[in-house]
Amino acid sequence: MNMQTQAFDDTDGLSRSGILQPILAGIIAAFVGFAGVFTIVLQGFVAVGATQAQAASGLLAICLAQGLLSILLSWRYRIPISIAWSTPGSVLFAATGIIHGGYPAAIGAFIIAGLLIVAAGLIKPFGRLVSSIPSVLASAMLAGILLSLCLAPAKAVGAEPALAIPVVLVWAFVGRIKRIWAVPAAVATAVALIVWTLPEGGWTLGRVTPEITFVSPQFTLSGLISLGIPLFIVTMASQNLPGIAVMKINGYEPPIRPVFVGTGIASILAAPFGGHTINLAAITAALCAGPDAHPHPGRRWIASMASGVAYLFLGLGATLAAALVSVAPPVLIQAATGLALFGAFGGALAGAVSVPAERDAAMVTFVTAASGLSFLGIGAAFWGLIAGGAFMLLNRRWSR
Repeated sequence: MNMQTQAFDDTDGLSRSGILQPILAGIIAAFVGFAGVFTIVLQGFVAVGATQAQAASGLLAICLAQGLLSILLSWRYRIPISIAWSTPGSVLFAATGIIHGGYPAAIGAFIIAGLLIVAAGLIKPFGRLVSSIPSVLASAMLAGILLSLCLAPAKAVGAEPALAIPVVLVWAFVGRIKRIWAVPAAVATAVALIVWTLPEGGWTLGRVTPEITFVSPQFTLSGLISLGIPLFIVTMASQNLPGIAVMKINGYEPPIRPVFVGTGIASILAAPFGGHTINLAAITAALCAGPDAHPHPGRRWIASMASGVAYLFLGLGATLAAALVSVAPPVLIQAATGLALFGAFGGALAGAVSVPAERDAAMVTFVTAASGLSFLGIGAAFWGLIAGGAFMLLNRRWSR
């Protein structure tokens, strides 16, 4: 009996105690996923030209999209399918900045990335083409994008030690006790410092109720090349593929085609309201699909469903989160953001240098993507992939 059928059959007659553990695991997974990187998501929106209201709308839209899709897919297949936003995508936005056409062109790029994900699910040759992109180059591109952001905590300590050092110390000490809580604890410390440093009477944050803002998309060539294609590549290579691996490690066979098509369509629908790409989760997938969620694999889908429900409620705080970030000292937000990305940077860098024969090509990709190069209106992430790919082909032909 395969895992999907076994999980479905075992849901009959669940006891209250059998449900409570996965529900708590799902809520914790959602809180960790949201608290750890919501500052990255908001900074990414602002970097590509969003206003505070548009950034809050985007955060709300992707929380609703990933929450609903987690519930739907988990219920349909009775396996713990966790959906999350593309954190590497937000990092890409922060590194790319405003493109020609501004925020509407970025929205158009979000839609293009969603269409490409749908195509990867529907068209087998296209999906195989995407999977053929060397993982070392995809990892090197992501590492290059992350580098400048991961330097932020050190810079913040030099610029504002009184604000940055407490955040760094909390991250370090909590990480030694329970690593998964290190980033949420650092973010909570940053939020406390934001509130503490507000001037007297400065707690007037305006509207904090959830509000959706519609943005009419624009489709431009620079948006396609600078944001659309790189967003698709980093989402597939850095989120979907690791997410599939996490599920397989825990004994599940995720339904690849429905997941890709579902996340692509949800990304397209959320894009006009500011939401960018959603995908399979990796870290939170491990929390929901592993034995900590429930000893019996057939009951862990309840954890991913609970995580989806929790994201629906967390999305209601998107406007308040955006308001807090907007009044915070920039150096404090940068420090929290950089600490949240340390793990991703380490993993990307390790993947980039994992194959000695292709290390030079990976380093070409890494330094180009980290350089901030903008050529012909196209950002450094794309040029890093092109430069590294060309160098890899040259090496292979030379060897032959």
